[in-house]
Amino acid sequence: MLGFTLAEVAVAMAVFILVIAGILTAHFMGMKLFQLNRTKLTSTEWSRKTFGRIANEVRACNSAKVGNVTNGVFTTLLDGQTQLGNGLLIYPTTNASNYVVYYVNTSDQTFRRATDQAGTAVILASSITNNLVFTAQNFSGTVVTNNLNNSVFHLNLQFYRPKLLQQDAYDYKLETSMTRRAMQ
Repeated sequence: MLGFTLAEVAVAMAVFILVIAGILTAHFMGMKLFQLNRTKLTSTEWSRKTFGRIANEVRACNSAKVGNVTNGVFTTLLDGQTQLGNGLLIYPTTNASNYVVYYVNTSDQTFRRATDQAGTAVILASSITNNLVFTAQNFSGTVVTNNLNNSVFHLNLQFYRPKLLQQDAYDYKLETSMTRRAMQ
């Protein structure tokens, strides 16, 4: 007959409890790290898709202009003005009635995309902390003062991420530059 003494059972239970405590601690630590990184991963995925779409539209467009959007109306910056604004107007074809506009809505700090069709404005991002997000630059990165045919369009979005649950609040910035492929 095989039997265990009370001391052997107590030692075995203590070792078992320590192993389970270690496993649970590792599991909860992993869950916390996952929660911290999920926001960053989601932002990265969003930025890759959104910036890719904007870049593709600019690369394939007939023309594009930096300007300002106020109350849903795009105003082009004139020659002689620094090409820095809250909106980018993209004409995919030579037809001026077809367009896409990306802009920051300053009233609610959202980044939006709209087309020539009424009611198509879509919020792409929120918590934008800078209002002037688009610049037209020359090949060396200097902001230009005229609407050039071969401008490099630079997008700079700065975000504020408020504190959520136990996560810290933080600021982050996304930037990209793009230019048209076909120059006339």
